[in-house]
Amino acid sequence: MARKKEIQLQEELKNQEQWDDFLSKKGLGMIDVYQAWAGPCAAVNGMLRRIKNELGDDLLRFASAEADNIEALERYRGRCQPTFLFMAGGELVHVIRGANAPLINKAIPDLLKAEHSVLEDGSERKVITDPIFDQEDKETEAEEEEEEAGEEEAGPQKEVTVAIIKPDAVQAGHVEDIIQRVKDAGFEILAQEERMLTEEEAREFYSHKADEEFFDELVAFMASGPSHVLVLTKGDDTGAEVIDEWRKIIGPFDSTVAKEEAPDSLRAQYGTDKSMNALHGSDSHEMATRELAFFFPNFQIPKAEAKPAEKRLQRTLALIRPDALKEHKDEILAKIQEAGFTVALQKEMQLTKDQAAEFYKEHEGQDYFEQLIESMTCGPLLALGLAREDAVERWRDLLGPKEVPVAKEEAPDSLRAQFAVEDVPVNPLHGSDSLESAEKEVQFFFPMQQTLAVVKPDAQEHKDAIIARIKEAGFNIAFQKETALTEELAQQLYTEHEGKEFYGQLVEHMTSGPSLFMVLSVEDAVEKFRSLMGPTDPEVAKEQSPDSLRAQFASDMLKNALHGSSNPDHAQEKIKAIFGDIEFNMDGTVKGMEPELDMVTEGDKEPAEGEEGEKEGEGEGGEKPAEEEGEKKEEEEAKPEEEGETPAAEKPAAEEQKEETPEGGEEAKAEEGTAEPAAEPAQEEGGEKEESTEKESEEKPEGGEAEAEAAAPAEVGEGEGEKADEEKPVDDAEQKEGEKAEEKPAEPPAE
Repeated sequence: MARKKEIQLQEELKNQEQWDDFLSKKGLGMIDVYQAWAGPCAAVNGMLRRIKNELGDDLLRFASAEADNIEALERYRGRCQPTFLFMAGGELVHVIRGANAPLINKAIPDLLKAEHSVLEDGSERKVITDPIFDQEDKETEAEEEEEEAGEEEAGPQKEVTVAIIKPDAVQAGHVEDIIQRVKDAGFEILAQEERMLTEEEAREFYSHKADEEFFDELVAFMASGPSHVLVLTKGDDTGAEVIDEWRKIIGPFDSTVAKEEAPDSLRAQYGTDKSMNALHGSDSHEMATRELAFFFPNFQIPKAEAKPAEKRLQRTLALIRPDALKEHKDEILAKIQEAGFTVALQKEMQLTKDQAAEFYKEHEGQDYFEQLIESMTCGPLLALGLAREDAVERWRDLLGPKEVPVAKEEAPDSLRAQFAVEDVPVNPLHGSDSLESAEKEVQFFFPMQQTLAVVKPDAQEHKDAIIARIKEAGFNIAFQKETALTEELAQQLYTEHEGKEFYGQLVEHMTSGPSLFMVLSVEDAVEKFRSLMGPTDPEVAKEQSPDSLRAQFASDMLKNALHGSSNPDHAQEKIKAIFGDIEFNMDGTVKGMEPELDMVTEGDKEPAEGEEGEKEGEGEGGEKPAEEEGEKKEEEEAKPEEEGETPAAEKPAAEEQKEETPEGGEEAKAEEGTAEPAAEPAQEEGGEKEESTEKESEEKPEGGEAEAEAAAPAEVGEGEGEKADEEKPVDDAEQKEGEKAEEKPAEPPAE
């Protein structure tokens, strides 16, 4: 029985008139305000659908509003963070920023109850103004007052950093060589001097490292001879990124590590070890300001050009370490939201000691290393990908100093000061220290992956709805193709299940009609898609994950609508087998031109009898980019013909090949010809006649496609056969269900 068309969850507000009409209606409206380039926040749709169904209150309405074209939302334009406005009686009653599911889940029932009280009991409605605009208005007002008071207008200054050529490099005579390298790299030297530090000055300069075991050795080294100090800037008129660029060119802190990981860096070429590492660079804007005041107290930082600096939308990695996650998770997440960050990625996970050691390998050998690894592996941590303008610098400012005692003394409002866990020496939060580190660290915790997704024959009627849900969940459909599996190909694809009780039923089901194969790209694609699919058994899915795809579109354990790869290795193996060699960019899109495996859908000419097997083989292995929707019209025209309503002989052979051959070539028709020869319509493709169908089914399975399948699909069969005992099965959850099927023959078989 076909599913009823789903009622639209949210009204779409595209202009001021629609906005005004929505506000004029009675009740509580939750509005997702978004930018046209970003689109609505799809992450909360499943939760909103559940809340709507549970409450069943007609006064509760949802909408999405495009800020770009609605005058009332002008102040929300250009803001990347998801914003949810709660409106009642045409007034603002609450605001939530970020896709914060717990806050939204709590706010909706409370606000709905308050609105009922207003409408039914005459209570006073509590109207608010957006807090972020209040703050901006206050800041604007303060700036205007400063200008009116005649205070000196502080124009934008160039970003600068302090570089020190340390005593070991000075004494070795490398100053001129290093300065030339600095200039060749595009840095501008604004000031420089040779400086002999006293022991007292060295202690003051490195006071932030006073608790380190090597502190005394470092002080003695820096006071052992003259240093050469420089003030650097680089790049455009603002000097943006000079701090990160300088730290990149000098290389890792330990010269021995630098020689291995960055052999062209200055520390690799001029340093000796951790302390005698030749060069120093400021590690943040705040540290650069402090160091500049230490060495050049009267230095005037040059002004940047009058044009305002562009806001840099960045992302950075944040880690809430296990002890802090256990005690302060909600408070920390609330602080992150208040600071204007968007939580773009989120994952709670338990690190192994090897994983933690790999992540912090640059700290290996430090006295605190073992303690740090222990702290990172004592329980689950929360990894967050945070986004906003200047995210790296803003997050580090919010964190505060690394040492908890220093943070409590110098920055008591910082997160590390507020949420430090008693008797835990390691600070509670981690943040990337540069754009380069941020990208590497985000990739470490949220690697861009591809996974194979299959819409099975039983779910073809829901194909469009499933694709919409997949896109709504944030997946990029990089490649897709629709094809009907032959029995031979299905056996090869599921060779690891051969001999199991449900194997025959599985093959029979997978060859009963066309399936849609897709390559999905997103961070942690395998895990995310398996979560979106839900449990293998639809009944379990409806109970445990009612918003999952299997809960909504599956029938039983055999006809469970979808298949997804069980692990990244399995995904790559199957993708290569089905789509050929495809390379992906860092963002998950396909690199370069698509593989030359185009399907026979154009019907340029009729194949000769000797060529038919080859052409059909190309149809078997063909694929298309996700951007091409496929020739749906031609597929629809092909279906009646397959059912015997329109005999193939009524159309010219060339037109028939073009219009009737779906993406999977003739597989579906060939299978029907094998299983039910009496119902197969006359075929003229490649000069074949209906009388030869049954004979060729015995001699050349699937209408002559065996040779083509022996090329591309055979790769799958061989790979599966060799690794069946070593690798995980196609789907761990489905494998378990399959084992149950062996024990209980009465149970429906699982894939």
